[in-house]
Amino acid sequence: MSKHMKRLTAPRSWTIHRKESKWTVKPRPGPHPIDVSISLLMVVRDHLGYADTAREAKRIIGAAEVLVDGKTTRDHKRPVGLMDVVSIPKTKESYRMLFDKKGKLKLVKIDKTHAGWKLVRIENKTTVKGGKIQLNMHDGRNIILEKNTYKTGDVLKIALPSQKIQESYKLDKGHLAMVTGGTHRGEVATISSYQISQTTRQNTVEFKDGFSTDKNNVFVIGKKTPEIMVPEVSVA
Repeated sequence: MSKHMKRLTAPRSWTIHRKESKWTVKPRPGPHPIDVSISLLMVVRDHLGYADTAREAKRIIGAAEVLVDGKTTRDHKRPVGLMDVVSIPKTKESYRMLFDKKGKLKLVKIDKTHAGWKLVRIENKTTVKGGKIQLNMHDGRNIILEKNTYKTGDVLKIALPSQKIQESYKLDKGHLAMVTGGTHRGEVATISSYQISQTTRQNTVEFKDGFSTDKNNVFVIGKKTPEIMVPEVSVA
């Protein structure tokens, strides 16, 4: 697998100038797939504008001046993806990574209270030693519980960096969700129904706006109102 990436072949979800230069910074394999994440260096240089060059961005990251989900990281290739919280203690600024209506990854500026938590979606579950349930989340983290309380597709609001569960949002009728894949990526809509397939096809979620998509493309962000600030409200 190549360690380098040309700008022309970068995922369409990236907000970059394709012909400004030849190369871009490819994220290291990690908690998010490459098509829905960007490297921390690109966050610092291209999205936040804290550096003009890759060398300057590496120096900032190497000095542990950037937090991702409440933890310091010195890896400039660390992938930053959906719902990740990026904080810069020196400037007292925090941002959440989301999709805009064009399906592009965008940083949304958030206040201090919002920076202390994030939303994570349950991708699958496994039973581990002692009969406990391990929840495997969309951002690569694992949460172990005593009881099998939640279902695949549900979204948890967790504190950062402790991972303590504060609230949960079910993949259910009437709840608000962000579409994270397909032609409607980035749109926020209300769920009208959830159809469980009896075949090998993916379960389908239908929305009040008149379109539907696979369950894997749906990320619940609240009940009647969004728990997060969406890009249309405040975009960095």
